[in-house]
Amino acid sequence: MGINKFINSVKESLGLDKLEKSSKKKSVKNLLKKLNERKKSTNKLLETTLNKKDIKELEEEIQIIVCQIKKGKEILQKLESK
Repeated sequence: MGINKFINSVKESLGLDKLEKSSKKKSVKNLLKKLNERKKSTNKLLETTLNKKDIKELEEEIQIIVCQIKKGKEILQKLESK
């Protein structure tokens, strides 16, 4: 997955419309920060949710976020090695 494609997919999943234009490395770092914040808030929500259907949806969302964080870290390592 290319850097721009990753950035666009994460922006879409986080519901971000406005993302300031900056260097690719800075954009990826900002997205990783927002993904980590989203993961923490989703985990807190998961702890308070009692409905099994909601729990399953939140667990799926956490899995997606973890996958995106992993891809973002790989891309960031590639950018830093250049």
